[in-house]
Amino acid sequence: MNDSDSVPRAGTDGEADAPAGPVAYDPAAPAPLHVARTPTGNADVDARLERLADADHLATDGHPEVYEDVHRGLRDALTALDARPGPPVPTRHPTTAPR
Repeated sequence: MNDSDSVPRAGTDGEADAPAGPVAYDPAAPAPLHVARTPTGNADVDARLERLADADHLATDGHPEVYEDVHRGLRDALTALDARPGPPVPTRHPTTAPR
């Protein structure tokens, strides 16, 4: 027996490291879908679409909360677009007959 057999190495608890075995596959575990999200150019919409990535780390029963939050945010962003003043609506000259 030599000294290295009786003295634990620094940083270990004296037990041999467990051999690295195969990682068990759990089909119920959250897994990223890796769905590509193309930026729209609208910061509010893009932020909501990025929020969808949060569902990748949740169990399925946590997805509705994320989806509902994203849906609510997208609806709010669309409503805000409708509320912005747009270009003036062209008016007909009073003497012009409708076609």
